[in-house]
Amino acid sequence: MLFNSIKYALFLPIVVALFWASPQKWRVPILLIASYIFYMTWRPAFILLIIAMTVVNYFLGYAIWKSESRKKLWLTLSIVLNLSTLAFFKYAYFLDDVTASALAPFGITVSKLPFDIILPLGISFFVFEFIHYCTDIYRGSEPIKSFLSFALFASFFPTQIAGPIKRFQDFIPQFMSPSKFCVEDFDAGIALILLGLFKKVLIADNLAFFVQGGFSHPELFHGLDLWIFTYAFAFQIYFDFSGYTDIARGSAMLFGYKVPINFNLPYLATNIAEFWHRWHISLSTWLRDYLFIPLGGSRCPKWMNARNLIITMTLGGLWHGAAMHYLLWGLFHGCLLVAHKEFQTLKKSILILATALNTGAGKWLSMLLTFHAVCIGWVLFRAENIASCGQILEKMFFLDALKSHTSPLLMNLPAINYPLIYPAIYFVLPVLAIAHIAMGKVDKTSWVANSPKLVKAAWCVAMILLIVVFSPDKSPRFIYFQF
Repeated sequence: MLFNSIKYALFLPIVVALFWASPQKWRVPILLIASYIFYMTWRPAFILLIIAMTVVNYFLGYAIWKSESRKKLWLTLSIVLNLSTLAFFKYAYFLDDVTASALAPFGITVSKLPFDIILPLGISFFVFEFIHYCTDIYRGSEPIKSFLSFALFASFFPTQIAGPIKRFQDFIPQFMSPSKFCVEDFDAGIALILLGLFKKVLIADNLAFFVQGGFSHPELFHGLDLWIFTYAFAFQIYFDFSGYTDIARGSAMLFGYKVPINFNLPYLATNIAEFWHRWHISLSTWLRDYLFIPLGGSRCPKWMNARNLIITMTLGGLWHGAAMHYLLWGLFHGCLLVAHKEFQTLKKSILILATALNTGAGKWLSMLLTFHAVCIGWVLFRAENIASCGQILEKMFFLDALKSHTSPLLMNLPAINYPLIYPAIYFVLPVLAIAHIAMGKVDKTSWVANSPKLVKAAWCVAMILLIVVFSPDKSPRFIYFQF
């Protein structure tokens, strides 16, 4: 059941009505049942996996809490079980291919896996929340007493498939206090859902077809064309994922619950570290707290700090998908973070450089350079494979299009069955950049709650009309559903 489907448009109001019409003691069970139904609309059998993981982690949490001498043993067991489950479903084929490639030069043939593995939706997010739960109990937090509350923490349907990754210390107390219907929260929730649908259906989905054509056929295009495809993907993935997050947060608000903000105008970051403080915030803070800091963090010699950054980001890249180009994307960002650390040290020793970068022009230049560094990373992320990635990057940096007065994009767009004309993209991309800023501010939604009823109604009607009129015939799945 996708957020941008008719099924969800029927499912959500029914669950909201049942929730508020029921006594307080029934509300958690109602949401838990609804969350399991939501998950079962994909593949019913996989609900057994989620329930099993929930039961195991619930009891492991109590084992960690009660044990005096074996806390670390129980924690290690929980991490191994969770990561093993993730590795089996997500990385079995990848490890099989890597092993086969490594042994092939020695004349050793490795047979393919004799069975098919289907990746359960949202398993990466489930696993990270379970690891967070057991680790924080090991660090001194009290476990969740109610099994139903714990099960809902893991399976809460608005955040079930693609986050944001929740922290139980912030989320569970919301179940404990009596829920009271708040008109302001309800209005803000509806506004966020409509904003999320606008981002996903109207912007991301329309860009998706353009981007698909470029990345599927890089051999048809010159370097300048591929830069434009990359810019388009940068905005596609932002509006797609932040749109999902808006719908998730808005849906949660309809029940009076808050989930973490996941985006904060990431393309306005002036350095790569700031970008990761603004992009997929719940993942970047998880990687910091449960991987980077345990590795030693930044309170260690410089080379170890660099190692920790590279390991953290490389594994973060691999978390996104079982493919070499995701691993390289993470490694690339790790190297950027190391370079940023070195540049910060250099800047402190060169006063004129620090002064220049603190000016308005310096900040704009920093923002522009950071955005383009992120875009180079997006090529690694989006490319179909390593060979395609290499071809795209080579063309982008040699800028083949500058050698010719005619861009092949004009000639080949009909071949990839995409109706937009080339000059329109030059207009669309700046508009998207402005929309990135404007929608980031709208994301707060406080203005909606404080506006007169007529303004609220007009805003909602305008969003609905735009979505209905300009949405494409076919809406792809949210990008992060595959992770």
